[in-house]
Amino acid sequence: MTEFPQVMINLDYLEQNVRTVMGRCADAGVSVAGVVKGATGIAECIEVFAKGGATQIASSRLEQLETAKKLDTGLPLMLIRIPMMSEAADAVRLADISLNSEITVLRELDRQAGIAGKRHGVILMADLGDLREGFWDRTELIDAAVEVETGLQNLELKGVGTNLGCYGAIQPTTEKLDELVSIAEQVEKAIGRNLEIISGGATSSYMRILDGNLPEKINHLRIGEQILNAYDLEKYYGYDLSDMHSDVFTLRAEVVEVKTKPTHPVGEVGVDAFGRRLTYEDRGIRRRAIVAVGKADIGDSDNIFPADGGIEVLGGSSDHTILDVEDAEREIKPGDILDFAVNYGAVLYLTGSANVKIRFHKSVK
Repeated sequence: MTEFPQVMINLDYLEQNVRTVMGRCADAGVSVAGVVKGATGIAECIEVFAKGGATQIASSRLEQLETAKKLDTGLPLMLIRIPMMSEAADAVRLADISLNSEITVLRELDRQAGIAGKRHGVILMADLGDLREGFWDRTELIDAAVEVETGLQNLELKGVGTNLGCYGAIQPTTEKLDELVSIAEQVEKAIGRNLEIISGGATSSYMRILDGNLPEKINHLRIGEQILNAYDLEKYYGYDLSDMHSDVFTLRAEVVEVKTKPTHPVGEVGVDAFGRRLTYEDRGIRRRAIVAVGKADIGDSDNIFPADGGIEVLGGSSDHTILDVEDAEREIKPGDILDFAVNYGAVLYLTGSANVKIRFHKSVK
């Protein structure tokens, strides 16, 4: 079988990123759950997160936590997608801690933990406006905390947390995170003790670490993208990430066609294979190439960036990505292998695609 498409993972660069993030957060008094879901829980990546100083290994998928459990890193495992009722038994079996927002699910976790003879840690999530998971009603959250603390004997209330920036694009400002601190203090008053964890979000909240203005009581973050890619905060928010590697992952794909063609489709334009009605710029007749990787592997054509100068990604379909190579700095021909930088979305798809080969290498700049 062919070696392509493939994604090359530089484990040295990944370890440097892990250590950089862990170090910065430790200086701020913050521990970090290393989120491995972006790399589909690849065992070699999990081991690097553990080696680099993560406090917990975290994923949204139980099968990835099962991989981590078999590796026996010695770190607690955290389920960061709120559990399905139907997976409560497996959540207790595989995760030491889970994020939660439904009292009925908490009761089922308690029941399953009792059957397994285990204590299962839980973090109650507060929705601060991003409108993904979390208790919206503060009284409901506090009531749930009291029930976990006093009535669900097989659960341990570890803390409270929030998620920002993933659905509603709400920013983790100091004011927003102060809301979480206030909720934590109300919970602490209700249960009569301090919480171990106040989890202030994911990669977007790392901005508060970089700015030095994370509220003092926030002592935990769940970080994946910033470690795996170190891309979003620089591209979208202008942060200097020169101390990190944005090239941990490299896509390599083979050219299967090179032709001179029109730049505007010829005929009556409808919708594409994904039901979208697109617009096209007519740039005349230009040289185009196709590489054998598509949206089934990368999610969206905008997620990849050619390493060769003068090449432009035009778009693609499930299995093809179309490139403008008219101004390429070298001659492109069928059989050539082209490299692409990738963003987090592409990494998520590439590492989870059965059609993409995973290869590892080590090299330090």
